[in-house]
Amino acid sequence: MIVISGGTGFVGSAVVRRLLDAGVPVRLLSREPGESGEAGAPGGSAVRGDLGDPASLRGLCDGASVLLSLASYVGSDEGRCADVNVRGTAALMAEARRAGVARVVHLSTCAVYGPGPHRGPAVGELCPAPVSAASRSRLVGEASVLAAGGTVLRAPLVTGCGDRWAVPALVDAFRRVPAGWGGGRGRASFIDVMDLARLVAALALTPTALPGGVLHAGDPEPVRNGELMGALARYGVLPHAPAAGGSLDWEACLAGLRARPGWVSERQFTLLAGDMWYRSDAVWELGGISPGPGPLARLEAAAQWYRARGGVRPDGGADVTAGMAVSAASASSEPLALAGLRGLVGLGALAGLPGQRGGRRGAVRGAVPGVQQVEIGAGRLVQRA
Repeated sequence: MIVISGGTGFVGSAVVRRLLDAGVPVRLLSREPGESGEAGAPGGSAVRGDLGDPASLRGLCDGASVLLSLASYVGSDEGRCADVNVRGTAALMAEARRAGVARVVHLSTCAVYGPGPHRGPAVGELCPAPVSAASRSRLVGEASVLAAGGTVLRAPLVTGCGDRWAVPALVDAFRRVPAGWGGGRGRASFIDVMDLARLVAALALTPTALPGGVLHAGDPEPVRNGELMGALARYGVLPHAPAAGGSLDWEACLAGLRARPGWVSERQFTLLAGDMWYRSDAVWELGGISPGPGPLARLEAAAQWYRARGGVRPDGGADVTAGMAVSAASASSEPLALAGLRGLVGLGALAGLPGQRGGRRGAVRGAVPGVQQVEIGAGRLVQRA
């Protein structure tokens, strides 16, 4: 029996399906047992409980050989971060130890490392320096897992159907800065949710003993931002390729973000578009499986999800981006590259938006579909057909 917390979430639900398809019995921790259709599937059951209520976890792990700790709170509420990610994780580990669970795998995040650039460090080569409430609390929560002899998986950005953060954040940022970001050279670690589910399931089932400690759980090959954004454009998630809007240096990108409203912060933009990749070969060897074709090759399967979602906030709440997410359908009239550039001008970006044109600041030049040349500079936008 494998016990899973977070089994109804983005990653957890993919892991549950993987295990049930393999005929492995699972028991899900759920605040409302009826909320997961997987619990009613053959081999699936649910137990009512809440990480915020340690007493409710009693008996959860009885008879289990493996605990997959996949639940977390990733919002900004400091109190809830502490309740779920710190005290809840500690209570879950205490229950696993009481029940004599032999194997514990806990999902954490590479966000615990904080601001980059990070260029391929292995575990132990980089000191964590989390800056958000969620990442700070998740780092603290790791301690109780390690004390219980568990294995911590620090995952990078996770893509695929159900992703409400990684690609939607790229869409929001591109709507505000519709151009190439720093030449598209930034490399970051990603993993498709189905490959992460395969990995977690393999680690749960492998006969090889798992070492207590931390492992990076991304695809071994980092993804260049330019290649990722180009693929999103090909699948209609973005209205045009980054190159069609010209290329901006890093300072210009950040100025563009400031000039146009949206939910992605400068810090989050750096995580998405800069060098933020981590060496992840060891975990695949331990799981005894191939990483698969990689996150870029998996994007096509999730393209419909991303086109429908656009760049709305992860929680789906109303904010300044509501109704303004870019999509392929929006490109039927004025090219959105040009529309995006008009928006930057209209919101005063030119007052402080440095660009790149022959080494000069204050002008951006690039090719846009349907327009031979677009020039922004000195407070004006000129369209030359």
